[in-house]
Amino acid sequence: MEIVWQTPANPPEKRDYIFRDGRRHVKPYYFEFISHVKNRWAGKTIVDLFAEEFKGRPYEYYVGAVNCGRIQVDGEMVPVSYIVKSSQKISHFLHRHEPPVMAWDVPILHKEDDVVTVWKPATVPSVYCYFVALFGSKVHPCGQYRKNTVVGILQAEHGLAPLFPVHRLDRLVSGLLILARNATKADLFRQEIEAGKVQKHYVAKVVGVFPEDEQIVDVNVNYNAREGRSTAEVGNSCDGSPIKGKAACTNFTRIGTDGIHSIVLCKPITGRTHQIRVHLQYTGHPIANDVLYLSENITNRSSEGMNADRAARSPSNCLVPENNGSDKYVENVEEDFDIDPVCTNCPNLAPKGYDGHEEGLWLHCVQYSGPGWVYECPYPEWAVLT
Repeated sequence: MEIVWQTPANPPEKRDYIFRDGRRHVKPYYFEFISHVKNRWAGKTIVDLFAEEFKGRPYEYYVGAVNCGRIQVDGEMVPVSYIVKSSQKISHFLHRHEPPVMAWDVPILHKEDDVVTVWKPATVPSVYCYFVALFGSKVHPCGQYRKNTVVGILQAEHGLAPLFPVHRLDRLVSGLLILARNATKADLFRQEIEAGKVQKHYVAKVVGVFPEDEQIVDVNVNYNAREGRSTAEVGNSCDGSPIKGKAACTNFTRIGTDGIHSIVLCKPITGRTHQIRVHLQYTGHPIANDVLYLSENITNRSSEGMNADRAARSPSNCLVPENNGSDKYVENVEEDFDIDPVCTNCPNLAPKGYDGHEEGLWLHCVQYSGPGWVYECPYPEWAVLT
């Protein structure tokens, strides 16, 4: 079997994707992950380092990977007993399986010489996280994605490159994503965002009848990276206990309600992790399909229609521009890929541990505006109460 190694310089192509059961998969490919030995890793054997730091694969895999040269130090094969030293370069040549995403199109909303805006579908990350730690282990939520990203799909299907996302949308959030087409324009956007000159509008579908008057939530948000969730923190002036979270403020305005759910316009003043989600929870009206922030009582009342296939409605089922549907994504189950005998994910197409039931949030970015500019995205189908 001929092995062709890829690097970040290899652009995604249309032929890299396989569509099955309504999901977009990426054909597994060989990829070289590179990092340098951290001080706390120094003094460990190469196998122990991997087994202790990257528990996604069994110890025996790392033994075999070192023995066959899939794991190297400073470009050389080493024995399994090799003791690593600080700052040495470690390479892991991996048969990479990216998690699938929903097989939605990525509609282009607006294109200029230096800016393109798109409708980001839920479940699709915006861009590969190049700062993620090494070796393809699940260290960061976006760390397993490179081709199954908005940037990767746009490059493969529209030839758009390079692209620079200028703001962040969580993977499970849909809506407007602004991408600069050069670094200079990206820096201008970021300067305006950091200076507080950019306004952001989202819509959310929440539990219950949201108050008619505008609600301003000015409550600190504390993100726990280990648990992957945030909490709202209110200071206790009586006991003087310190507040660990960061200052956060969101304005909420009810757009409509059917007595069971409400559609709410959300204007985050700050940009903390999960800010809108945790602030809506704080008001007593969490996003209606947000399992992470729903109480047990609310979850029981609102479970209907909340799985990934119903909640993460595709742009093709929403109010999107014509001719941007995803009907072109027919099943291509006959597509094959090479099975790697060393890989712990083969012969499966998706990586191990992926249950295939992702949830897209009822949270959607509809507008970004700044000095002399405004970009918008249509409302999704779930935001129209009947």
